Amino acid sequence: MRGLLLASLVGQAAFCVALPSEAAHSPRAAGAQAYASNSAGNYKLSSIAAPVQGNGSPGPSTWNLSIDDTSSGYKQKITGFGAAVTDATVTSFNELSSSTLNELLNELMTSAGANFALMRHTIGASDLSGDPAYTYDDNGGNADPNLTGFNLGDRGTAMATMLAKMKGLNSNLKIFGSPWSAPGWMKLNNAIDGNTNNNNLNDGYLTNNGPQYSSAFAQYFVKYIQAFQSHGATIDAITLQNEPLNSQAGYPTMYMFSYEQGDLIQNYVGPALKSAGLGTKIWAYDHNTDQAVYPEQVLGIAADYVSAVAWHCYATNLDWTVLTNFKNQFPNVEQYMTECWTPSTGAWNQAASFTMGPLQNWASGVAAWTLGTTAQDGPHLSSGGCGTCTGLVTINNGQYTFQTAYYMMAQFSKFMPVGATVLSGTGSYTYSSGGGVQSVASLNPDGTRTVVIENTFSNDIYIHLTTQSGQEWSGNVPSESVTTWVLPAV
Repeated sequence: MRGLLLASLVGQAAFCVALPSEAAHSPRAAGAQAYASNSAGNYKLSSIAAPVQGNGSPGPSTWNLSIDDTSSGYKQKITGFGAAVTDATVTSFNELSSSTLNELLNELMTSAGANFALMRHTIGASDLSGDPAYTYDDNGGNADPNLTGFNLGDRGTAMATMLAKMKGLNSNLKIFGSPWSAPGWMKLNNAIDGNTNNNNLNDGYLTNNGPQYSSAFAQYFVKYIQAFQSHGATIDAITLQNEPLNSQAGYPTMYMFSYEQGDLIQNYVGPALKSAGLGTKIWAYDHNTDQAVYPEQVLGIAADYVSAVAWHCYATNLDWTVLTNFKNQFPNVEQYMTECWTPSTGAWNQAASFTMGPLQNWASGVAAWTLGTTAQDGPHLSSGGCGTCTGLVTINNGQYTFQTAYYMMAQFSKFMPVGATVLSGTGSYTYSSGGGVQSVASLNPDGTRTVVIENTFSNDIYIHLTTQSGQEWSGNVPSESVTTWVLPAV
């Protein structure tokens, strides 16, 4: 949807604030609503003037959008939106009193708040864990091929318990897990972190010498899924390795080749999950958009077991149209944006952009990095990884604060429910200078339609929306805001 004709913009030369007084007195169709969150912070999922049916009274700063809300415009189904539940999230959330935690979780997980329905979680330690790094079967560094030492430990148990609470508040919640490293004894370097030499699974891909742990690696996933399930946290999907092309010494990482991942899924992990009677799905890749050949190669080997591909936002030249190209090549494979950080120094619309772009390009869900942290952006490991990753929620002195990124994501998640169908549309455009309008729409299960509009101009604009079903809607969208229109069913 990016880069469409500039004809979508009327009165390009005169971008002044346009809030026509006549529009305020136009008859509004029953049920039309509008909500906004903005860079200044005075709008936070705030109700604003609803759009009017028809042309309204457009000013010089009018922008034309269109959506196809008929069956010809139907695209992907929405699975959900959310963030990563890391050890930092669980630790910081558990600093709250029971009543305050319940209040926070209700705001996150129910329709009273963000209505998040997709949560990633870390299988063992990530960089957003307190020292020391760990997995669920460290066994003192000694080989444990039968996984007799498998144990969630205090942190794994606390995480499973937190996810179960979330699931209890939103039955639609989908949970997927990603490991940052296999247990050290499964790796060629015998280390969770601190070493990039032979930072690979000992599975025979690089050497035929000594023990190989492909089967143990597969059973590790089986045991983890069963253990979380016993605490009430059903694991709906896994990725085999967070960022398989990232090998660093300072925090848990593990390099995994594309053909290696394909073989592990096809011959070990996939069959192990099936044999255990688990319905957990496998998502491939879990890394940046600039290496689309990786998931292509995985699917070439393990298409029988891979249901989706997971993408991150950190490519130098980030281009979400990679997902559309991938969709054209693999039309039956779902796609998700599974990680993008939300630093306190980020642009006001960073979270909106990493949600908007993937949705426009066939992603079924978006998960930010990370859900919650302390005011010190932790806890995190003392070396390596991210020391400035701010959660969508910050916990400080027994209270919680929602960051701008939370509101930007909630502008989508609150109004695009699970099962909504994304619609094709036109009119989105962003100038090289950064100003512009991006939009995405959905047809919701109850027949209502949602239109999310990201305005990165420093002035208000007037939106004129046409629908394929034959309607026109018009209304004001505040400057530097994400504004969501909810239109009544046709």
